[in-house]
Amino acid sequence: MTEQQADETAPEPVAPDTKDWTWVLERPCPECGFDPASVVPTSVPRIIVEASDRFGLALEEADAGVRTTPGVWSTVEYGQHVADVLEVMTDRLELILDAEGAGASFADWDQDAAAVEKEYWKANTHVTAILIKERAAAAAEAWGEPTGEQWEWSGRRGDGVTFTAAALGRYLVHDLLHHLHDVDA
Repeated sequence: MTEQQADETAPEPVAPDTKDWTWVLERPCPECGFDPASVVPTSVPRIIVEASDRFGLALEEADAGVRTTPGVWSTVEYGQHVADVLEVMTDRLELILDAEGAGASFADWDQDAAAVEKEYWKANTHVTAILIKERAAAAAEAWGEPTGEQWEWSGRRGDGVTFTAAALGRYLVHDLLHHLHDVDA
């Protein structure tokens, strides 16, 4: 555990992410280089596992628990977020598949509130690496299940945005790769 993690006071708040990232399903991300056209649905499980391995390595860095820039998450905080993203997106995929093409509804998820509620900044780097690996394994298994027309089944977020299972997979992949870019991994 780092000195920052041992500190019981919350660090400077990170500005909430209010961007609508759904545009990454239509065009490449200039920040991280993600290209949605390069992701076929059947590649999602492999990408999830590879990304989790890279996060595991990033969490081994000596400064992984330290915010090197004020107001920007540390690697361990990004790791906690990635673990939550894996769980939330996998839950959403399961809702889509359980609805059997009838359309699913997703509960709202406030990633910024989750970071504060779960105190991401206090997380242990080793425990975070294990958490990512476990959730990535479960996610890869779940994302390996859809076949054929199931990739076109859909679900709707609370804000009205609709995702097919395939689009949700690309959205998840972008999130993972973008956060690897954020931590220089």
